[in-house]
Amino acid sequence: MNNQKQQKPTLTGQRFKTRKRDEKERFDPTQFQESIVQGLNQTGTDLEAVAKFLDASGGKLDYRRYAETLFDILVAGGMLAPGGTLSDDLTRTEFCVFTAQEDLETMQAYAQVFNKLIRRYKYLEKGFEEEIKKLLLFLKGFTESERNKLAMLTGILLGNGTLSASIVISLYNENLVKEGVSAAFAVKLFKAWINEKDIGSVASSLRKVGMDNRLMELFPANKRSCEHFSKYFTDAGLKELSDFARNQQSIGARKELQKELQEQMSRGEPFKDIILYVKEEMKKTNISEQTMIGIVWTSVMSAVEWNKKEELVTEQAMKHLKQYSPLLKAFSSQGLSELTLLVKIQDYCYDNIHFMKTFQKIVVLLYKADVLSEEAILKWYTDAHIAKGKSVFLEQMKKFVEWLKNAEEESDESDTEEGD
Repeated sequence: MNNQKQQKPTLTGQRFKTRKRDEKERFDPTQFQESIVQGLNQTGTDLEAVAKFLDASGGKLDYRRYAETLFDILVAGGMLAPGGTLSDDLTRTEFCVFTAQEDLETMQAYAQVFNKLIRRYKYLEKGFEEEIKKLLLFLKGFTESERNKLAMLTGILLGNGTLSASIVISLYNENLVKEGVSAAFAVKLFKAWINEKDIGSVASSLRKVGMDNRLMELFPANKRSCEHFSKYFTDAGLKELSDFARNQQSIGARKELQKELQEQMSRGEPFKDIILYVKEEMKKTNISEQTMIGIVWTSVMSAVEWNKKEELVTEQAMKHLKQYSPLLKAFSSQGLSELTLLVKIQDYCYDNIHFMKTFQKIVVLLYKADVLSEEAILKWYTDAHIAKGKSVFLEQMKKFVEWLKNAEEESDESDTEEGD
């Protein structure tokens, strides 16, 4: 038996020193700043050369780590302190967005520099959006001319898709709004954006990020009205933006009115009270009767759980619409409103397949209830119908229309005899 203790195996080998690049570097943008500033001073106002310099420097300098410093220099000429003032160090360049000419063409050329840089180094995309959001919060620290250039540049970059419309949220900062900085900046921004695209594209971008209904927030609460917004932006030459905002507010008002109408109906409020409320809201929000009859129709048809069986839904619809015909009548006093209602009924019966055979019965019921006139029905039949289910519904209405025409002819003959 061996009394000697068994030695445990040990690992032997060469110890590696930690490589310099693996050590955590201290965040120090000074050297980075000096390199970028030196390059920009050498390229000067030649923006093609600037783009090439930035492209090449990305391989040598740490853009990922110092993205904020890079964008500060390209926009303002040096690193920005909180609030938007340039840091006290002397490392800065005179070749940047803020010192460039204040015109759209120059800003479009600068936008190309940013586009090329971000296309080449995709990881800068998020950092650039954060930079723009930060710069917007610093607007009060910039001169009016600097703000104008930044607004034009931002509008161009929104137009070409380099930036997301979500950056607009920074303009809703309370202090910027209160002092009118946000609204003035928005004028230049939207002019440049619409110049790159059209109002439809701008609206679509705002809608995607939920900003389409928040444009009024560019003004303080006491000026947050459609009238003030419309006048301000129309006077600034942006009537298309005014019209868009007015339309958005109108859509919002219609949705709110429909919601309230449905709630009043579900509570069983008397029709006279509902009609009074709706007419007051129509005046307040400038909603026409043609628009309102569509809202009333939708609300009435949403107020009940419909049977899925075709043979049962007709009876259910007749009973329901007979009950609500006074409400429909209150908002179909004009020929155009009646035609709107007929088209809404056609649209509804086509989209809800179990109502396809009920169309004619609904129209006859509403004719007997004095909601629809024979003139409106004949006009719809002749040329005011839509394409949806056209052949089916016109066939359904054929006999009733013939009856109406005969009744009209008999009435005309009777009037002639009385005249004689």
